[in-house]
Amino acid sequence: MSTIDDLFAAGRPKSRQLYEQAATTFPAGVTHDTRHLEPFPIYVTHARGPRKWDVDGNEYIDYVSGHGSLLLGHSHPAVVEAVQQQMAKGTHFGACHELELAWGQLVKSLIPSAERVRFTSSGTEAGMMAVRLARAYNGRRKIVKFQGHFHGWSDQMMPAVNPPWDAPSSVGLLDETIATTVVLPANDLPLLERTLAGDRDISAVVLEADGASMGTVPLAPGFLQGVRRLTEHYGALMILDEVVSGFRYSPGGVQAVVGVKPDLTMLAKILAGGLPGGAVAGRADVLAPLEYKKEPGHQRMYHPGTFNANPISAAAGVAALRIVGTGEPHKTANASAGQLRKRLNEAIDERQASACVYGETSIIHTYIGPCERIGSCDRSLCTNDPARLKGMRAISGGLRRALLANGVDFIGAMALVSATHGPREVEETALAFAKTLDLLLAEGLAKRR
Repeated sequence: MSTIDDLFAAGRPKSRQLYEQAATTFPAGVTHDTRHLEPFPIYVTHARGPRKWDVDGNEYIDYVSGHGSLLLGHSHPAVVEAVQQQMAKGTHFGACHELELAWGQLVKSLIPSAERVRFTSSGTEAGMMAVRLARAYNGRRKIVKFQGHFHGWSDQMMPAVNPPWDAPSSVGLLDETIATTVVLPANDLPLLERTLAGDRDISAVVLEADGASMGTVPLAPGFLQGVRRLTEHYGALMILDEVVSGFRYSPGGVQAVVGVKPDLTMLAKILAGGLPGGAVAGRADVLAPLEYKKEPGHQRMYHPGTFNANPISAAAGVAALRIVGTGEPHKTANASAGQLRKRLNEAIDERQASACVYGETSIIHTYIGPCERIGSCDRSLCTNDPARLKGMRAISGGLRRALLANGVDFIGAMALVSATHGPREVEETALAFAKTLDLLLAEGLAKRR
């Protein structure tokens, strides 16, 4: 049997050649950390619906889904038409335009907590703005974030993204900045209360709405409601990161599902229909520092951004959110994801592999490794410790290479299902996953129970 690396490399000589060229142009040869793959990444030429093709002519069922931005699949006709029409009119007016208003009004109509909206160009920028707004609003300096939760790569959000939690997640961070981020384990409301009660310099509590790293480490039932109660009681703001979950869990995000209204919501990805775009939405009084007021004592928060709400992203966002707002894409994506989780776990059980596939709505997580709940786990909610679940990245490269060799592309150990994934994709993915498990078991990357 060929090794995983042999199978992967054999059919991708052009991708290898392009990567060798890229390594002399880009640091690490890539333009985004998650695209790094040993011995080289794939180079894609085009994509449509749930599939994409690389420079070597290989076809893949795609579950990277534009890093989560493509609930409607690749090149949705309505989004393509909207962008094409706007492109002919102009890409950047350096002025206000009607599309930005339509886009903002759609966000207000869909996100329950959105009294006001301010667009940015990315989710990272949305996180930077949310934290600065919180500090401007209550004059406090620190934030609380939770182990493993990812809110973009800005300095104050970077601590404890990956284990070990007490070590910086990146070089180049200042100790003074790290000191303003208080890191806690999620799902421990008593500890959060003691922290908020003992430190009145905490401006906000920020967390991913679906749990650490797109729900890799799920939140316990009631935790979001508990965070809302405690932040209100102790005068801190609740910043809910719905960059991934926004418009995916429901047209109104997780907050619409669980009935929690945060003070600020971070948005991106699906927001812009697959183009660059982010936003902060929330209470009008918390976003008031952005207002131009002549009132005595009003201090304004500065916020430029060359491509904020640019016409092309706005056109794509309006087209996408009008469809997302119907709720129909969620029904298809969630049904396909549920069926796929079932089929993948059947493949695991047939091989008695020590592994588990779990997740909610249209997001699928793969865990391969020791698990004390194997046999009794219903696969709907994995409660292993954060370090163990986040540690899947140690073998996710091998998993992804094996899947690619079998015609499927995951984002690490995660699959983001779109409304264009149907029964055919589920069946083909299940077969590819079964072959992948055999390869992982043969090479010792996975073990039997």
